[in-house]
Amino acid sequence: MGNAKTTEFLKECLADALIKLLKNKPIEKITVPEIAETADVGRTTFFRNFTSKTEVITYKLIRLWERWADEHGLIEKSKFTLDNATDFFEFNYSIKELLVLINSRDLQPTVYDAFYKVMMPQFGADTQECYESRFYSYGLFGLLDEWVKRGFFETPAQMAEVIKKIVSV
Repeated sequence: MGNAKTTEFLKECLADALIKLLKNKPIEKITVPEIAETADVGRTTFFRNFTSKTEVITYKLIRLWERWADEHGLIEKSKFTLDNATDFFEFNYSIKELLVLINSRDLQPTVYDAFYKVMMPQFGADTQECYESRFYSYGLFGLLDEWVKRGFFETPAQMAEVIKKIVSV
């Protein structure tokens, strides 16, 4: 058990280090040794846990969501419904600085990858559930991307209303 906690801690250290480095330069110019040094871990720790730098960002987004969902007592954490639309937008508003950074570095696919990993049903899910999850993950990604580009002009509650209007058409 302690080993799993240590691994998660080290993965978060790597993610935080990469995010810190992204503030000053594009991901293409950031090296794995630089990430490891900033995180104060060995280079092999990176390769033992991740296959790419973008995977590190996706991991961080998922962890932030899981933590936020737990702190806010969400019952449904891995499926989008119109009932939890406000929660979805409130979470993303709470990490808006990170989303702006991701957007400024053209790393939006990491956000979609996080949506996909959180929302896709596990093996054995019925066909309808698979299509629904994919529909919402792409749709929410598009709405969130536009919201970020518009400077989070609308409130999370207003964004929840936007999606409710779109889906009810």
